[in-house]
Amino acid sequence: MWGEMKQSALIGVMAACADNVLYPWSHSMSTEPDMPLVTLTPETLPNEHICCAISDKKCVEGYAAKKQWLAQEYERGYRFTRLDERGKVFLEYGPGAECWQPVLAPEWMVMGCFWVSGKFKQQGYGKALLQAGLEDARQQGLAGMVAVVGKKKMHFQSDGKWLLKQGFREVDELENGFSLLALEVGGGRTVAAPLFADSAKAGLSPDTKGMTVFYSNRCPFTEFHIHSSLMQTCEKRGLTPRIVKLDSLEKARTAPTPATIFSLFVDDRFVTTDLSVCMDSRFDKILEKAGEKAVSG
Repeated sequence: MWGEMKQSALIGVMAACADNVLYPWSHSMSTEPDMPLVTLTPETLPNEHICCAISDKKCVEGYAAKKQWLAQEYERGYRFTRLDERGKVFLEYGPGAECWQPVLAPEWMVMGCFWVSGKFKQQGYGKALLQAGLEDARQQGLAGMVAVVGKKKMHFQSDGKWLLKQGFREVDELENGFSLLALEVGGGRTVAAPLFADSAKAGLSPDTKGMTVFYSNRCPFTEFHIHSSLMQTCEKRGLTPRIVKLDSLEKARTAPTPATIFSLFVDDRFVTTDLSVCMDSRFDKILEKAGEKAVSG
């Protein structure tokens, strides 16, 4: 059993991460004075919510770890900007020279999580957040914004189709379905196009066996569902996964996957970014859909 874990609630969150990271918002932007965008700082983080896992008691440790990570990365230029409202409406981004993904983009801003959900859809908040990030990049003299997306929808990855409609273009891709998009903000200077790092292109070694999971505290849900949910799911099936926590900038920048929030591999094959695979009720279905019918311990 999963103790107090509400499986349907987690499925809902994971589905939202896949479907609502970006949405084709209307062109109009809200002008309501009581709902501005705010950027959290190390000083304001302790008393402010970070949108995800606001009331999830199971993920208290992960929630605190995400706040600690945000405070740490703020010093490196990473920003968490959200709507000043209790809801999931936010954008994360930071300088490419120190992004927690295996992406080579020293002259660019790199996008992290981007999510607008629920009643806040179709009110212009997505475009407002994106424009805020682009303006920050412009003010810092960076070439523009870079985003890791999936060729098809992936959990915890932005909606590539929507970004392409906003003017982004593909600058690199991986055989396992990831794509790198970029949008220039102007400025007249020529800079190198962003690329996936060699570690992401190489992936895991061909002789890798069994299940390997990579994760970081970039998401408040990962800590609990990997160390509790996934471990119970694997124990039930006689599996012993290798868990790799990307707990440093160096580890994240040299990871074999650009999805450094959560990635699951079977042998040397990338399978999914869907954290709900940790659940007993979802594990077999997701692996079978990916063509992985059996996993060795």
